[in-house]
Amino acid sequence: MAELIVALDVNTREEAVSKVKAIGESVDFYKIGLELFTAEGPDVVKAVKDLGKRVFLDLKFHDIPRTVERAVKSGGKLGVDLMTIHSVGGKAMIQAAAQAAAEFGAAAPKILAVTVLTSLDQTDLEDVGIKGRTPVEQVEAMAKFAIENGANGLVCSPKEVGNLSKLLKAGTLFITPGVRPAGAAVGDQKRVATPADAVRDGATHLVVGRPILAAEDPVAAAKAIRAEMNI
Repeated sequence: MAELIVALDVNTREEAVSKVKAIGESVDFYKIGLELFTAEGPDVVKAVKDLGKRVFLDLKFHDIPRTVERAVKSGGKLGVDLMTIHSVGGKAMIQAAAQAAAEFGAAAPKILAVTVLTSLDQTDLEDVGIKGRTPVEQVEAMAKFAIENGANGLVCSPKEVGNLSKLLKAGTLFITPGVRPAGAAVGDQKRVATPADAVRDGATHLVVGRPILAAEDPVAAAKAIRAEMNI
């Protein structure tokens, strides 16, 4: 059964705690990304965990293996449930992240590989020197590489989930941003799908931010999305 993750795209710890409390029992999984973590650091993770919620720490580590290993261990000590790394960091880096996570046993955070950011299209890939591959082809190549080297799952566009779920082993996690309820604004995501589409195609976790956080009634918005997901 797919799970809903709300992206805490806010500026302060106080705002984050307020949003989590306002949404209440409707959601128990939250994403903390670069903006909020850079502003508030580990304290905001602890604050969300103290409210009894699970945390997806989305910092997209991309560094030498030893540095990423230590970063994953730090995240594990905070009790985060999901963490991201860039698949282009290489085999040794992915393996180091996976091994560091495994040291936490049953409480190990799941390591998710980022392949192609959902804000990028064909032109963007060519701009950074990736030529001869479509975004879908690049996602598939990097996804296979990451899973083969120990990643537990992927962060990918819902448009690629259908293909990836057929290519990769059972149990792979597919975390999909770029999800918008039917009729909602697309925002800065270029490859989007509705919650129903994403789940139907194999997404295990949907990440939704503005359609819930900016809603007049965040609880009702979260429940509506969960209904679209049929959970």
